[in-house]
Amino acid sequence: MPRPLSDQERCDLDNRVAETEKRTGAQIVLAVIERSDTYAELPWKAFALGASVIGLFITILELVRPSWNTGHAVLLAVVTTLMAGAVCALLCVAVPWFARFFLDAHHAEMEVRQHAQSLFLSHELFGTSRRTGILLLISLFERQVVVQPDTGLAERLDRTALEEIVSRMTAVLASGQVARALNEGLNSLQEHLHAAPSGTLAKNELPDEIIEEERP
Repeated sequence: MPRPLSDQERCDLDNRVAETEKRTGAQIVLAVIERSDTYAELPWKAFALGASVIGLFITILELVRPSWNTGHAVLLAVVTTLMAGAVCALLCVAVPWFARFFLDAHHAEMEVRQHAQSLFLSHELFGTSRRTGILLLISLFERQVVVQPDTGLAERLDRTALEEIVSRMTAVLASGQVARALNEGLNSLQEHLHAAPSGTLAKNELPDEIIEEERP
């Protein structure tokens, strides 16, 4: 899979993160991952659909032309059905937009959120002195966004604010513009957090580099 961000976009986003942190007092980490789960069930769903469609076509053909039903024709029908299912399964593995047809939205949302929580813990984003760490995560395959703040930002980022940030990022991400979606998230985050409260430490406690992961 081609890297979703160019070197220049990475550099620009690193600078934007540093600038937004100074303005808001939050410790921001960006993450772009290929997908949040393997979704092993998707190729099987695709196989079932392909085999079912061809099976339906063969059944209709039998009703229209019952005389075609010879031994060789039956064997050909079975092979064709299995091949159609196999082709759909392979397409599901190789072509993300095709695989998304078989992805349950609720399952995807749950997996992306769990992956965001896992990254938050594994990268120790909770380790800031004022618990002001926040993760902005984009999961490309699912085309979903998660904003995961630490407890120190709870009073400044309520549920409505988080939903608005996610909505603005998701709207841009739908067109495939990953860097712009992250910039939109930083803009929205800055609008909601406003200026850093007095007494906030200026020290940068978390790395500004973007977390990038390929498929699990």
